[in-house]
Amino acid sequence: MPQISPSPAWILPRSSVRLDSATGESTLERRLTAILTADLVGYSRLMAADEAGTLAQLKTLQKELIELKVAQYGGRLVKVMGDGTLMEFASVVDAVRFAVDLQRAMAERNAGVPQDRQFIYRIGINLGDVIVEGDDLYGDGVNIAARLEGLAQPGGVCISGTVFDHVKGKVELSFSDLGEYQVKNIPESLRVYGVVLDTEECTLREDGNSPSATLGPEKAPTPEELEGTTIEIDLSVPDNPSIAVLPFANMSADPEQEYFSDGITEDIITTLSKVPTLLVVARNSTFTYKGQAVDVKKVSREQGVRYVLEGSVRKAGNRVRVTAQLIDATTGHHVWAERYDREVVVALDVRLREGEQARIWSGGTKNVEAWECVRLGMEALNQITAEGRAEAPRLIKRALDLDQSYPIAWVLLGQQYFHEADIGTGYNTEKEREDLLRSSDECAQKALELDPSCADAYALLSLCHLSKRDYDEAIAMSEKAIALAPNQAENLAIAAAALNKSGQPQKSFELVKRAMRLCPIYPGWYLYVLA
Repeated sequence: MPQISPSPAWILPRSSVRLDSATGESTLERRLTAILTADLVGYSRLMAADEAGTLAQLKTLQKELIELKVAQYGGRLVKVMGDGTLMEFASVVDAVRFAVDLQRAMAERNAGVPQDRQFIYRIGINLGDVIVEGDDLYGDGVNIAARLEGLAQPGGVCISGTVFDHVKGKVELSFSDLGEYQVKNIPESLRVYGVVLDTEECTLREDGNSPSATLGPEKAPTPEELEGTTIEIDLSVPDNPSIAVLPFANMSADPEQEYFSDGITEDIITTLSKVPTLLVVARNSTFTYKGQAVDVKKVSREQGVRYVLEGSVRKAGNRVRVTAQLIDATTGHHVWAERYDREVVVALDVRLREGEQARIWSGGTKNVEAWECVRLGMEALNQITAEGRAEAPRLIKRALDLDQSYPIAWVLLGQQYFHEADIGTGYNTEKEREDLLRSSDECAQKALELDPSCADAYALLSLCHLSKRDYDEAIAMSEKAIALAPNQAENLAIAAAALNKSGQPQKSFELVKRAMRLCPIYPGWYLYVLA
C-alpha cells in the first residue's frame, strides 16, 4: 500500500537558486522565520455546491478578517493558492496568537451557519530556516509547516516541537503532546503539539481524555497508557455465509506457471467479494497458507469462516484444467466439487452462481496474453522490490497494447503513477508530481468508462483525492468502491484513511477494524491507519 500523505500546492523543490547578475555565481538568501500554513477544509465540496458564492465569501474573508489579523500580529501574507494560504511572522509567539485568534473568530462566524456551508481552517506552524526568492519562501521550513497543517483536525492548530520550545510559558495557552510523526520527504521525525483552544468545545476534560468535538487535535495517549494494549478482532464464525479461498495449487509441469494459478485464485476472491451477503477473507490472509498442508478446521478458527474453497490448476499449451471443492470447515464435510477442463479462453469465462451471475474479474479481457501480463505485473508489484517496481509497468503497458479495453490494466497503470507521485520517486518538481496524479486520475476514469462497476478504480480515485487533500471527494469515491465491493479489505482501509484525514476518527476506526476482520493477517499499514 502506498504511503498516504498530503502535499499542498506550495511544497516546491528543496533548493531555490538565483544567479548573481555580475558574477554569474549562484546565491541563496536565507532567514529564520515563523511559517504558518492554513487550508480550507472541504474546499472542493463548497465550490461544487456554489462556486461563485464560495469564491466571493473567500475573498471577503481574506480581506475583512485574515489580512487585518495578519497585520495586527506583525505578519506577512506570502501567497494564497486556492484554498491554501502561506504566511510568515517575525515572532513565533505572534504566529501562535494569530492562529488561535483566527480559529476563534472563524468559530464565531460559523455560529448558526449550516455545517455543510461553514468555512473551517486547519493550521500548521513551524519555526525554521527558509530560502527567500523575491516575495516567496521555499525549503523544508515551509514543507514542515504544511505537513503540520495536514495533521491538524478541522478547526485545530498543530505546531512543531521547535515552536513549542519557544512559546511555552510565553502564551496563556495549553498544549497537547501528540507524539512524533514521520512525515513525507522529511528525513527526521517531527515532534507535534496541538494547541488547546479555550472554548468549551475544545478544552481537555479533567479526566485527561480528548474532547469529542471536531475542533482542536485530540490528545494522544502516552507510551505508558498504550503499554499492554491489544487489538482484538472477533473471529467467530458469523451467521451469514463466510468463505476463505485458499491458493489454488499449480499442477503444471512448469513452475513458472505459478502466477497463473495464483491469478485464478485472486479472480475468484475478487468476484466473491462483490456479493454483499458473503464475508470473503482477503488475499493477504489466505495466501499465507500457500504451499502448506492445510487443516481446514484450523483455517476456520484462524480466519473466522464457515467454508473453505480449495483447488488446483493444470495448464498445458492452450488448455487448462481447474478443479475446485467447497468444504464446510467447521465439520470437514465436502459440500461441492467440480472440474473444468477446457480451453483457456473458455475457462476464463467461468460463471459463479449465487442468486446472480458474475464473470470472473467482471469486465475483464478475453485476450489470454493480456491477462497473463496483468497477473505477472501484479506478482512483480507484490515483491516490493526495485526490480519488481521496474518490471511491473512494462508488463502492464504490454497488457494494454494487447487489449485497450481491459479495465483492471488501466487501474494498475494508474496505481503505478500514484505510487511514483506519493513516495516521491517519479518527480523532481511539484508540477511533475501533479502531472503524475493527473495521469493516475485519468487511468482510473478510463477504467470506469470501460467498466462502471470497477471498485478498484474508485479506490484509486479516492487515493488521488486524498493525496490532494480533497477529503470530501476522497470519502465519496471510497463509498462507491465499498458499495460495489463491500468485502474488499483494502478499499475499506483506504476509506478509513480518508475519514481520518477529514476529522472523523470514530467512523475510520470502525472501518479499519472491519478491514482487519476481512483480512485477519493484515498488512502493516492497516495499523498505521488505526494508530
